[in-house]
Amino acid sequence: MNSGVRNYILVTAAYWGFTLTDGALRMLVLLHFYGLGYSPFQIAQLFLFYEVFGIVTNLVGGWIGARLGLKVTLFAGLGLQVVALAALSRFNSDWPIVMGVAYVMGSQALSGIAKDLTKLSAKSAIKVLVTDGNHGALFKWVAALTGSKNALKGLGFFLGGFLLSWLGFSVALITMAACLGAILLAAVVSLPGNIGQTKAKVRFGDVFSKSAKINWLSGARFFLFGARDIWFVVGLPLFLAGSLGWDHPQVGAYMALWVIAYGLVQAATPKLLRQSGAAPTGGQSRRWLLGLILVTSGIALMLWANIAPGLSVLVGMLVFGFVFAVNSAIHSYLILAYSKSEHTSMDVGFYYMANAGGRLAGTLLSGLAYQWGGLVVCLGLSATFLCAAWLFSLPLPKQPDPAAKTVP
Repeated sequence: MNSGVRNYILVTAAYWGFTLTDGALRMLVLLHFYGLGYSPFQIAQLFLFYEVFGIVTNLVGGWIGARLGLKVTLFAGLGLQVVALAALSRFNSDWPIVMGVAYVMGSQALSGIAKDLTKLSAKSAIKVLVTDGNHGALFKWVAALTGSKNALKGLGFFLGGFLLSWLGFSVALITMAACLGAILLAAVVSLPGNIGQTKAKVRFGDVFSKSAKINWLSGARFFLFGARDIWFVVGLPLFLAGSLGWDHPQVGAYMALWVIAYGLVQAATPKLLRQSGAAPTGGQSRRWLLGLILVTSGIALMLWANIAPGLSVLVGMLVFGFVFAVNSAIHSYLILAYSKSEHTSMDVGFYYMANAGGRLAGTLLSGLAYQWGGLVVCLGLSATFLCAAWLFSLPLPKQPDPAAKTVP
C-alpha cells in the first residue's frame, strides 16, 4: 500500500474515533443539563467556550501543523479530548448553577480545542495526499471524509442518548475517555512524524489568508454554519423534547439519523453533481444556497402558521439536511482547491476559524432565540444568515479552475 494512502487511512480512522465521542458528548451535555432544569440560554452557554476556543485553535493550529507536522496536532487533539471527558465526569449536580456552568464551559473549551486540532489534521492530510492537480479526485476524497465524519457524528448523537440512559452521565464519559485513549495509543505507534510538515519557513502572520477567494469563502462559511446551528444546536432538540414530548433516546436517535443521512449525502455529492461534468464552482455554491434559503423560510412559515408543526419540522429538517449537506461538501472542496499545497494547513485553519465563529454565533443565538420566541424565531434568524452567506459567495469564481479535471 502507498505510504500516503496508509497515512491518510490512519489519520482518518483516528478522526472517526474522535468524532464518535464528540457527537456523544454534545448529546450527553445537552440532554443531561436540560434534565437538571437548565434554561435554553444556560445550555447554550455551556457550549460557548467550545466554539470560542475553536476559533483560536484553527488560527494557531494551522501554523503549528505547518511547522511541526500534522501528527503533533492530531495527537494533541486526541489527548485533550481524553482530558476533557475525564474532567467532565467529575461534575457534581449539587453544585450551584453558576459554578456548574463555569465548570462545564471549561471542559468544553478543552473539547473545542481538541475537535479543531483533530479536524484540521484530517482535512489537511487530504491535500497532502492528492498532489497531482486532480480536482475531481480531491472532491471525492474530501466528500468521503466529510460525509463519513458527519455520519459517525450522528451515530455519536445516538450513542450519547443511549449511554446517558444506560450508564448515566459520569460513567458514560469515563467509558468514552478510555476508548479514545486506546485510539490515541494506536495512532502514536503507527503514524510517522512528518505528515504535512512544510520545509519552507512559516511565519505566524501567514495564517491570515491573503487570497480573496479564501476570504470570501470563509465569510460564506461563517454564515452557512451559523444558520444551521441557530436552530440545530439548542432550539431543535429542546423542541423535540419539550413541544413533542420525546424522551432522551428518541431525541438522540432522531438527531443521529439526521446527521447520518446528512453525512451520506455529503459523501455522495460528487455523484449527485456529476452531470455538471466538472469540479464544483462558486456559481454552484450560490445556487444551492438559494435553495437552502427557500427551504428554511418554508419551514419557518409553516411553523408560524401552525400548520402541522411537528410534521413540518421533522420533514422540513430532512429536506434542509439534504440541501445543506451539498452546500457543505462544495465548500469543503473549494477551500482545498483554493489553497496552496505548501500552506494547506494554514489556509484550512483560517477557513475553519470562520466556521467556528459561525458556530459560536449560531449557538448563542439558538439559546436566546428559542428562549425568546421558540423554534420559529430560530428559523427566521437562520434564513437571514443564509442570505448573508449567499451575498458572501457572490465574488467566488463562476467557472472551475482551468487546471481542474472533471469529476469521475
